[in-house]
Amino acid sequence: MRKMRRADRERSRDFAEGVVDRCRYAVLATVSDDESPYGVPLSIVRDGERIYFHCARGGHKIDNLKRRNRVCLVCVGNVEEPPDHFTVVYESAIVFGIAEEVLDDAEKVRALRLLCERHTPDNMAAFDDEMAREYPATAVWKIYIEEISGKARPPLK
Repeated sequence: MRKMRRADRERSRDFAEGVVDRCRYAVLATVSDDESPYGVPLSIVRDGERIYFHCARGGHKIDNLKRRNRVCLVCVGNVEEPPDHFTVVYESAIVFGIAEEVLDDAEKVRALRLLCERHTPDNMAAFDDEMAREYPATAVWKIYIEEISGKARPPLK
């Protein structure tokens, strides 16, 4: 990983993992077959050294992942736009890793449960019914975290 230009804003790995855990969504960057970049927002959940996301079984993102599975995931946490200042207070994390489709049914169900517990905790009573309907059409992928960095613009004083 490149050295961060603003070393004063660099944060620890624990901080970066916390941003991943707090962010409302993340943006996955892949490379298309014509070498053009492709970024797409995802709902994610981290489980140790893996980050899971769900998606359709096909499409631009899947084509890219099957061709080149090295990815970059950008997460932005708390953001504040202080009045009367020309700056933004923020926290962010960047993850570099290898993406792999989850093919094991037990791991796939576990990842979907983790995603739902994180993003739709009030609907968990309907999880089994939703799984019965949507499981066949749903793919789950995981990103093995190879590198992760955190950065923050501290609050203004």
